[in-house]
Amino acid sequence: MEIFSFKKGDKSVRENVPVDQLPELLADESIVVWVDLDVRNADHLRQAEMVYKEFFNFHHLTIEDCREERNQPKVEEFPDYLFFIVHGIKSKADTSNFITKELDGYLGKNFVVTNRNEDFQSIDYVKRQIKNSPRVFERGAAFLLHQILDQLVDFYMPIVDDFDAAINELEDRVYKMDSGDNSILEEIMDLRRSVARLKRISTRQLDVLYRISHGEFPQIPENILPFYRDVHDHLLRISDLAENYRDLVSGLFEIHFSVTASKTNDVMKFLALISATMLPLTLLTGIYGMNFENMPLSGSPYGYFVTLGLMALIFIALIVYFWRKGWFGR
Repeated sequence: MEIFSFKKGDKSVRENVPVDQLPELLADESIVVWVDLDVRNADHLRQAEMVYKEFFNFHHLTIEDCREERNQPKVEEFPDYLFFIVHGIKSKADTSNFITKELDGYLGKNFVVTNRNEDFQSIDYVKRQIKNSPRVFERGAAFLLHQILDQLVDFYMPIVDDFDAAINELEDRVYKMDSGDNSILEEIMDLRRSVARLKRISTRQLDVLYRISHGEFPQIPENILPFYRDVHDHLLRISDLAENYRDLVSGLFEIHFSVTASKTNDVMKFLALISATMLPLTLLTGIYGMNFENMPLSGSPYGYFVTLGLMALIFIALIVYFWRKGWFGR
């Protein structure tokens, strides 16, 4: 657990504030407090729940949500604070394994509480920022939360940009694939699941940020609302891109099946042409295989070679004919 505080007029943010000073700090509305709770084990979770109950008096249902790990993005208003759940991207996530992580939090008049069980680049970024300058705290708790959410959304962009490159790369490979190669189809399936997850999460968070950024909650001052609307616009762009990528991945399926069908048709056409060229040759060998005495060239010493030459001539003539028609060799 890390506690930061800043009082108007101070030149720097106070770090590592003792937890027993929270009541005094929260009572002074000129002081902005940020409590960052990392609850990766049972001891940390118990400590967090103690802080929530004794110092903040948060609703027990929100504490239960903080205890769980698989909540959907949402925002709820209480008399003195907002409770929100948003999702960030795991640092090891990629286009084939798009995984999110949950960030729970509270926003009050002069405090921000963040609850997490994993590292967040956005939170680390804001911590480095406040160590260099107290500007984030000077503008209040709502602006501090904006900085966290802004960075959380911005870290979506590198992964989202990778989707475009992954789709283009798969599209090139689909055109060059072998007819029996199913590994590309598996990659397309993984990519489709990742894009669907991105679309689902971004859409639900879009509703959260829309409500926060359009003046629904008194905890967000009017002069801070434009900053939240900017975050909403960034997430809207991500949601639109996810929708476009979903269409492109669906197109990849169609291209894959079309290429597979085309290669199968080529094989069937080749086999059909081979059968067509062998048919007259089979007919000749069938005729000369009959046990009749009076057959053309049956008594000639050159009959065998003439028959072979005729068969070769027919075979070459059919190949040339199919070639000129564009059915063979093109």
